[in-house]
Amino acid sequence: MMMASVEDIFHRYPDTSMEEWVEFTTKSGSYSYGGNILKYMSGIDLSCNNLTGQIPEKLGNLSGIHSLNLSHNNLIGVIPSSFSKLKQIESLDLSYNNLSGRIPMQLVELNSLEVFSVAHNNLSGSIPEPKAQFGTFDESSYEGNPLLCGPPLQKNCHETEPSPTVPTTSDDEEEQGSILDTYVFCVSFLVSYVAVLLVIFVVLYINPYWRRVWFSFIESFITTCRYSSVGTFLELYIFRRCG
Repeated sequence: MMMASVEDIFHRYPDTSMEEWVEFTTKSGSYSYGGNILKYMSGIDLSCNNLTGQIPEKLGNLSGIHSLNLSHNNLIGVIPSSFSKLKQIESLDLSYNNLSGRIPMQLVELNSLEVFSVAHNNLSGSIPEPKAQFGTFDESSYEGNPLLCGPPLQKNCHETEPSPTVPTTSDDEEEQGSILDTYVFCVSFLVSYVAVLLVIFVVLYINPYWRRVWFSFIESFITTCRYSSVGTFLELYIFRRCG
């Protein structure tokens, strides 16, 4: 025996009290719908279902829906750019997931969009230009995404750009570098001094002529210094006696 369909039941018993009710969350509110209005409803509410994985690109082909709610799940990945084809969409709620990447700039083409929320995800980059419908959304649509920037948020995108890193040295490193430079200079000077003395010694040892010249120079230098000192002493003595 074949079971009658729901439509057959309504045709046979038009006054029946059987009526289907649906709880539907859209435009930041939860509503109950029942009766004939369900024939005209066009939307998807999959919120609070612990859904995982990425949002299918093919959802963007549902150009006739007016509402899409995927909030309060565990969805990952990026927001599909194909959502820009949802020309009839009035409410798009992707909040409270783990979505990442940028908000597609193509979404500004959704001229029927009244409610939009991507709050509390891991989105980054600049928010789409605040024109058309996107000029009507406030901070609450984007809150909970620390890496988002641009109006209507208070964070300027230029402030989030990483500045070129300049290597800096601490005071300790500078002090160590100074000590090292001083040590290298002292060692170099000492080595050079010893090398010069060795060269002089070798030359004087090998060449008798230069040895005689050297000793003659030393002798004359000592004599000059001695007489210069004696003369200075005599001048001071005479000056004091005559003074």
